[in-house]
Amino acid sequence: MSGQQRRVGFIGLFGTGNLGNEGSLDALLRLVQKERPAAPVSCVCGNPDKLEARQNIAALPLSRAGFRSGWAQTLNTLLLKIPGRVVDFFETLMKARLFSILIVPGTGILDDFGEGPLAMPYTILKWTIAARLTGAKFAFVSIGAGPIRNPLSRALMTGAARLANYRSYRDQISKDFMESCGLDVSRDPVTPDLAFRLPRPAAAAPEPKVIGLGVMTYSGWSGADRALYDAYIEKISRFASWLIGRGFTVQLMIGEDSDEQAIADVRSKVAATPEQLRYTPPLSLSELMGQMARAELIIATRFHNIVCAMAMAKPTISLGYAQKNDVLLREFGLGEFCQHTDTFDVERLCDQFERLYATRASYETAIRARLDAYDQAHQAQDAVLLGMIDGAAPRAEPSASPEEPNRVRRRRFAAAR
Repeated sequence: MSGQQRRVGFIGLFGTGNLGNEGSLDALLRLVQKERPAAPVSCVCGNPDKLEARQNIAALPLSRAGFRSGWAQTLNTLLLKIPGRVVDFFETLMKARLFSILIVPGTGILDDFGEGPLAMPYTILKWTIAARLTGAKFAFVSIGAGPIRNPLSRALMTGAARLANYRSYRDQISKDFMESCGLDVSRDPVTPDLAFRLPRPAAAAPEPKVIGLGVMTYSGWSGADRALYDAYIEKISRFASWLIGRGFTVQLMIGEDSDEQAIADVRSKVAATPEQLRYTPPLSLSELMGQMARAELIIATRFHNIVCAMAMAKPTISLGYAQKNDVLLREFGLGEFCQHTDTFDVERLCDQFERLYATRASYETAIRARLDAYDQAHQAQDAVLLGMIDGAAPRAEPSASPEEPNRVRRRRFAAAR
């Protein structure tokens, strides 16, 4: 490092209780803090207060909170919220001036799952424009992309990707999707999900007949289909009861705080003792991997549950709501053990489980071999990112020495909120 002030920013939906998002941030934060310890690091995220408490780094909100006075709120509403967005954009420009580089660390940032066009699609475009106008670099790193079902959301997110200085995708299907949106991806690499970079807990011997079952509070792509949720919980509960009836212990798992609702609903439907149907809320992906270490086999819905299972070399069945789960399991030779969340069949799931359980040892070996290739791909990308950080244009403000305590940096940073 040159000694001149540089601020590295991470941007995304962090501090919101999603373990996958937090794990992706952890992975690159560890890299920067280890390899460039003098670089001030900050975050732009969904819940800055929660993120600051968890990571002990300064954080800013993705968007302004809105007008405080009642008359201003009323006028803003009458004018279709245009004044608020104009003010928000200029505040974003001021925030962007604090950074030399902004990095989106993984996550499925370029899809519209549960999002309207004026939520994350608009927000990510706003920040890439602000970065361009203030001279900051912008990087999408090992991101997921697609599907983006709303045409306006697709246009906004494609525009954001086009403005970036660097893009890499966590799988080929994400890269192909962005190419189908008209983006030139010829120089964009495919580098595995960042959660694979996280330190893996020691692989203790699994407990006999313990099965990990990852559940999700899932209500369809729009997030508003109660019938889909009820059907999903009913089928998951039937499967858990089937396992318990055959002498297995079920370890329930989540991927986001909101999944606690699914946990409660499954427990209410399954007749079992606490030892037969276990649950301990994990606080991080590392803790989740630790829970998986005790299981012989995993069945899960959320993508990062699948990632953690592969990182722990656990044979896995996916009940995913998007193709990303299927693509990942195919890469590890488990493509035949996938179903869709909306339509999965319990009888077929029982058959898949029996086949995979009987042959699990052979799959564990194949998974470990694939993980070695993932590690090499990450090392290559790490070198590119560190080069971008070293070459980012220095910023003269805010003035803070690398040794300044994080709590002081956060007070300085809070002035920009």
